[in-house]
Amino acid sequence: MLSERMLKILNEQVAKEVYASHLYLAMASWAEGQGLAGISEWFYAQSEEEREHMMKFIRYINERGGNAIVPAVDQPPKDFPGVREAFDASLEHEQMVTGAINDIVALALEEKDYATHNWIQWFVEEQREEEDSVQGIIDKLELLGGHGLYVFDRDIMSMRGEH
Repeated sequence: MLSERMLKILNEQVAKEVYASHLYLAMASWAEGQGLAGISEWFYAQSEEEREHMMKFIRYINERGGNAIVPAVDQPPKDFPGVREAFDASLEHEQMVTGAINDIVALALEEKDYATHNWIQWFVEEQREEEDSVQGIIDKLELLGGHGLYVFDRDIMSMRGEH
């Protein structure tokens, strides 16, 4: 059984994951509207991945005897000044999620909830990979210096999972 504190923090993470899915969905829609098909596909794929993360949390909560709460979702931004700014926002959001995952790890250790501690390790590694992936894209955009966006847009999907 999950403690009340653990149940609360895990349900808060459900909300963070569903917001992340919607944020990436908004970014995908924005990029698609800008004619950036490759970038939009990258964001659509990220949106789906975040939804899968939400589902993992919901199932874990329920398997451990808790009651997962499907939250209302705040409206994410619908417009971005540019591609770089969208990816900067993505990195900032991933860093916030990493902090939230670390808070779950800390609580699991404090409460000696080793099952949750073991389970959450997948997310610890996932967040490291997510931050590294987005930072790699930002680094490539920096190298472009505003040029070559067409080629970048064409090739971005081959960078998913690249670290």
